[in-house]
Amino acid sequence: MSVPLPSFAFAPFRVRAFRFLWPANLATSWAFEMEMLILGWYILIETKSVVLLTAFASLQWLGTLIAPMFGVLGDRVGHRNVLCAMRAFYAVQAIALMVLAYSELLSPLLVFIISAGMSLVRPSDLIMRYALVGQTMPPEHLMPASSIERTTVESARIFGALSGAGLIAALGMGPAYTVVSTAYVVAVLLTLCVRVAGAQAADQAGGRPIARASPLRDLLDAFGYVRRAPLLLATMCLAFLVNFTAYPMTLGLLPYIAKDVYFSDQTGLGYLAAGFAVGALSGSIVLMRFGRAIPAGRWMIGFAVAWYLMLIVFAQQQSLLAGIASLVFAGIAQSFSLVPMSAILLRHSEERYRGRVLGIRMFAIYGLPLGLLLAGPLIELLGFRAMASLYCVLGLGLTAAIAMRWRSQLWDVDAPANRR
Repeated sequence: MSVPLPSFAFAPFRVRAFRFLWPANLATSWAFEMEMLILGWYILIETKSVVLLTAFASLQWLGTLIAPMFGVLGDRVGHRNVLCAMRAFYAVQAIALMVLAYSELLSPLLVFIISAGMSLVRPSDLIMRYALVGQTMPPEHLMPASSIERTTVESARIFGALSGAGLIAALGMGPAYTVVSTAYVVAVLLTLCVRVAGAQAADQAGGRPIARASPLRDLLDAFGYVRRAPLLLATMCLAFLVNFTAYPMTLGLLPYIAKDVYFSDQTGLGYLAAGFAVGALSGSIVLMRFGRAIPAGRWMIGFAVAWYLMLIVFAQQQSLLAGIASLVFAGIAQSFSLVPMSAILLRHSEERYRGRVLGIRMFAIYGLPLGLLLAGPLIELLGFRAMASLYCVLGLGLTAAIAMRWRSQLWDVDAPANRR
């Protein structure tokens, strides 16, 4: 018997903390996406260099190197407390850029410097928000909660794509950053309203306090925990792979693709980003309704393959409209792969390790800046289409290798990842 949509898909909103957390995450994600497109376009126009564009895009993920330590901090002092402090930091940085833009003192060098500070903190935002989801949701609601959480990211890509590039084109940097700064301030205020009532402290296990170890020991313990859990290890490997080989085409390179492949402007950039986001949002909405019935491991692997195939199709398109259509289907495949991935990590991680496991998951995102840094020289050497095809073929081969290596954990019908 199917579960009615309101009783299953929207069950997470019955939790008071989630009712504040979701709009806070939405405002933060919208600001992130506007900021990335505004600054990416600014760097490309001011420097006229795809290498500097990829360097800027990869810089945004510098904080993935220290992301596991945010997980340690969240497990120690509370994920909500850390998240509030992080979002206050975003607001201060955005206001600084807004002031520089209004005073006409902004330059590519200052953008790089301020973005470097943001990059140390921003990648860990997902750790805290997913840790709070895992902390507040019963296990049977983790898939719809993960799907709803993904809508904050994907709707932000639509909103940010259509508004971020348009704001800077129509109004200039100052007004555009006024909108970004306001979104961050709203996110801080909403996050302050989140309460995790009755949650166990991270330093409790079985009702007994655990002696405090050093933060480094906490982190090493988490790496050991993931290494000893084949399902978590396999999921982390796939997370690193898709960030290294799939995400560069839609996170970082889109300004170059819009300008130098499709010979378009900010509007074309917005349509490309929105096309991918529309597909991803559609996939997340489908999983809100049917997520509990799917074999998560098989979907994670199968739709990673579909994602790569659609990116190969995208790379060969000659027109902007065909490229947008290809990205819609790539976005659907992305959601059908990554939402089950998040649910697997939340469902199969012990509560006392959850923040640190999600921190290690963010560490896997370091594949994205590595992929971007390599993509710039490859584009100059081979061209965009050859570079994208090379990345996708590599991704397909290694995805198949992961599925075969951990078949009993991910692919078999009775595998842990596929149990409903």
